[in-house]
Amino acid sequence: MSVLLTGADSAYAQFIVVLIIFVLVLGVTAWVTKWISGYQKQQSANSNIEVIETSRLTNNKYLQLIRVGETYMAIAVCKDTVTMLGEIPAEQLKKQEPISSGLGFKELLDRAAGKNSENANEPKDNLSK
Repeated sequence: MSVLLTGADSAYAQFIVVLIIFVLVLGVTAWVTKWISGYQKQQSANSNIEVIETSRLTNNKYLQLIRVGETYMAIAVCKDTVTMLGEIPAEQLKKQEPISSGLGFKELLDRAAGKNSENANEPKDNLSK
């Protein structure tokens, strides 16, 4: 005994199949992205060269702070050239606080918005003030 689908049932079945394929493609894409990032971390983990900070000046011109061994340098990166601007003593650099992977999205969003972590736990009752 074969089951024939009507037009509406067929459309729903096609939608469900397309939705499942879409979710599978998203899952494979996320897995491949994580795998590639892990591979790239392994390739650059033993490197003596590290880009500390990059600031965009124009569309294709950047100012970068890099570490080569124990020396910090400022360089200008353009479309066709890289120019060393000078060395910077390590004492003059501001230390950036690393982003810990233990924080959730809400905590990272609050930190980016400039909210204090002490204020995040307080009740948000502004009507009584």
